[in-house]
Amino acid sequence: MTITVLDTYTEMTRILRAAPAARADLLRAMLEPIRGMYRYQPGDVDLTDMHRRTAGFPLDRAEDQCLAALETLAAGDAWKRMQHALDNAQTTLLAANPGFTAPDITVLLVLGDPGDTNLMGPSLGMSAFGGISGQITITLWPYPENVARIEATAVHELHHNLRFSPGGVVWNPMTVTLGEHVVSEGLADAFARQLFGDELGYTRIGVPHLTDDAVFDKVVPQLGLTGMHNFTAWVHGDAIAEHFGITPVGLPTGAGYAVGNRLVDTYLAATGQTAAQALHADSAEIIATALGR
Repeated sequence: MTITVLDTYTEMTRILRAAPAARADLLRAMLEPIRGMYRYQPGDVDLTDMHRRTAGFPLDRAEDQCLAALETLAAGDAWKRMQHALDNAQTTLLAANPGFTAPDITVLLVLGDPGDTNLMGPSLGMSAFGGISGQITITLWPYPENVARIEATAVHELHHNLRFSPGGVVWNPMTVTLGEHVVSEGLADAFARQLFGDELGYTRIGVPHLTDDAVFDKVVPQLGLTGMHNFTAWVHGDAIAEHFGITPVGLPTGAGYAVGNRLVDTYLAATGQTAAQALHADSAEIIATALGR
């Protein structure tokens, strides 16, 4: 298993300094190594359009602001820190799961769009996805809290990637349960905390609600809900859901992350396992154990 963190600092700097007419082609070339992330989508995916839709840095404005943000990431040694953390994390995960064969993984760190109100507001400058085997993308704005969490964010996504890789848990978008999604976030946070401690390991949007019983009691009865298209409000909360035109359900930002952490912490305490050992633990078993069923 080889993890490759792409040198997007060089590529993004080149794009932002290029003539506006040349930027789309340069961006497309930078994104080509993670085309496999969209292999389950129909047709030929336009990578530049996906970049725009996922709050990637703009091509037609804010050049100076984005170039300065890139220098902030470079000064924080973000790419080397990410590579080092991922290499160590994969060693921990594979040692805890003998016999599991992990895929090679390509990791893309992308600067976010400072004009995206959802990214910069409710999402706290962070949007990452590691659920497609072999591909991880991390889109962020370098708020100090996000720069400090570079390693924790990366290993959170690595846990997702190996959980849902061949030989692990099967994620069927139509039949997957909300419980699987919530538990997977709790496990990934628990793994980040295992390696980097609670201060850095929690996903920031879930922290305010970790002990909120009202949030817990509202989400838990819905854990059997199926179809990932139904999950956004339950996992990420109303503000983020509404940004994408999804009906709110009366939950604060990060609600599902908070609930997932509570469920997983109870399960790990009951079984004596680490989050690394629980990489492929059955979400239904985790929920049943945590709820005393």
